[in-house]
Amino acid sequence: MSLLQQDARKEIDDAARGEEYTKGSSHVVIASIAAAILVTAAIAAYVFLGQKPPVAIGEIEQVWIHPQHTDSKGFDANGAPMPVESYDQIYVFALVKLHNQSNQPLFLRNAMVNTTLADGIHSSYAATAADYDRVFLAYKNMPVPHGQALSLQSTLNPGQTEEGTIVSAFRMTKQEWDAGKNLSFTVGMQYQPDLVLAPHTTPIVQ
Repeated sequence: MSLLQQDARKEIDDAARGEEYTKGSSHVVIASIAAAILVTAAIAAYVFLGQKPPVAIGEIEQVWIHPQHTDSKGFDANGAPMPVESYDQIYVFALVKLHNQSNQPLFLRNAMVNTTLADGIHSSYAATAADYDRVFLAYKNMPVPHGQALSLQSTLNPGQTEEGTIVSAFRMTKQEWDAGKNLSFTVGMQYQPDLVLAPHTTPIVQ
């Protein structure tokens, strides 16, 4: 065999070995990509399955805002008239719907109305169901529908939906209230995270 033939044969063998090496490298790259995809899918599934849905969902169906100016008159212990005290309040009424989508009872604890003013977040607890009715006794001309109160000391059984109205009051003027933003409602439940709801409709000012 001539040297020329030997060189040609050597080049062919080297080319074949290079092709085999390239094929082997391609298989390694493909296997690495497949492994990375499987790992990513496993992590995504773990995160997705680890996120539990909230135990309760809710909706703020309607909100009414009523500015109330009050002149408080009274008498001292001797029966003499006391100076008149004037103040402004903003009453916030909200029709709330709550649904227990868990497999265990939920114990309602309280509710708050929140608004953000220039100096920060202002919150006011909602009145009890009895005090809700007393508001309409104290202000007989209250221009807000007097619906069924939402009991904030009740139990929501699994699958149960409860609907009712809450009321809260802020000691501020209408102008101060109008400067606020980010109106929201917080429903507190025993042993569970708070449920924060935002109204989906524009509040009605009465």
